Formats: sequence, structure tokens, C-alpha cells
Amino acid sequence: MELLRLKTVPCTFLKRLNRFVALVEVDGEERKALVTNTGRLEEFMVPGRKAFCTPKSGGKTEFVLVAFEDLDGKGAIIDTRTQARAFERAVELNLVPWLGDCRIKRKEVRVGNSRLDYLFECPHGEVYAEMKSAVLRGGGRGEYAMYPDCPSVRGQRHIGELIGLARSGQKAMIFFIGAMPGVEKFRPYKKGDPEIARLLSEARKAGVEVHALSISLLPDGRVVLGRPSLEVELSEDF
Repeated sequence: MELLRLKTVPCTFLKRLNRFVALVEVDGEERKALVTNTGRLEEFMVPGRKAFCTPKSGGKTEFVLVAFEDLDGKGAIIDTRTQARAFERAVELNLVPWLGDCRIKRKEVRVGNSRLDYLFECPHGEVYAEMKSAVLRGGGRGEYAMYPDCPSVRGQRHIGELIGLARSGQKAMIFFIGAMPGVEKFRPYKKGDPEIARLLSEARKAGVEVHALSISLLPDGRVVLGRPSLEVELSEDF
């Protein structure tokens, strides 16, 4: 199912200059591209790897690095803004089974010392929710989308806020965008941040809903929904 259509430009990744800027080659010339994903993305950010950019205007970069070529020529979407837009479109089209007839009431909702991504209005009441980008592949067949690929104090804080909400009687949710073709399941990456894995297990026990879905980019610029619901595997060993 098509969610978005982007004006993509083929590019080649050269190197990451800093957390937010990458050097890419477009039509034989070096250009700077914005990187919105703060993960390390080491499996993708390999010099010479084919990628997809979109043009941008203003600022110190000319492009946004949206995705890297992955399975069968499809793109793994690293751009968190594209991930969010695709998810929101899926909600509008009522394609997310674990959200039922919910709608987005507000974005960037202040909770404690954090801002959570969404407040949903649902038939059974309001749900506070946080979205995370899962673009690390794992499993023997590469069937898992995983998060995070490096320690995330911010992610720990967000999950802690959700746990507090659930324990106070509020409805809370965290969900992961497995933004890669061919993924079937989600699990936390313990080597990336063992505390995140522990907190996710604690969150589910506290009543926080944990969900995931998958999207990918087609070579013609279409962002498509893969699986609207990925199986979520959390460890109970904590």
C-alpha cells in the first residue's frame, strides 16, 4: 500500500561528516545531505553504498539523506521525518490495526521532562505514544527490525515517562517503525543499549502497549507499508 511519494534522487554515500550531515555524490559531484537520524547506522553508512536523497532548499545542506538501497533494490528509510509522515498517513487511511479507530489529537505532547510524539484520541480514551526508528537488521534471516543501535539516554527517559503514565492509570504506548524491506518481527537490540531492553520489558509489564510496523522505499520514490503489525519479542529475563 502506497503511503507517500517522494521526489528521490539517486546518490552514493561517501562519509558522515558529523551527527547531522553526510557527504554524498549526486551526478558525479560531492554534496552535503542532512541526516535526521541520530543513530550510528553503521550497517548502512558504508562508503560507496547506493542511497536515495531528496532535494531541499535553505540551510547548509542541499539534500536530505532519506534511505539506503537494501533488499531487492528497495530502500531502508533512515529519515525519521519520512518515517513519521508515512506512519501518520497510515493512521489516516486506517491501516494500523493496533490503533483501530484512533486519530492523532496532538503532536509533541509535554509529559514530565519529555515531549512524547503523539496523543491519540481513541474510542476507549486518550493514549500517549512515542515513536522510535528501528533500522538495524538482525536475526539469522535478517527478519528482525531492532532498536537502538547505540545507547540512548533520551530513549530511556521516554520509556520511563510512559511507564509512569501507565502506573498512574493513563493509557500509554510505544511503537517502532521497522523501516526496512522484508522484516517480520521487532526486538530491542541489547548490545546497543541493555537498559532500553530492560525498560521495554518493564513497560509492558506496567501496561504500556508495545507495537511495531514496517515500511520501505521503492526505487520510484513510493513509500509503502510492508507489514502493519510486526511480531514484538521482548525478553522476560529482567
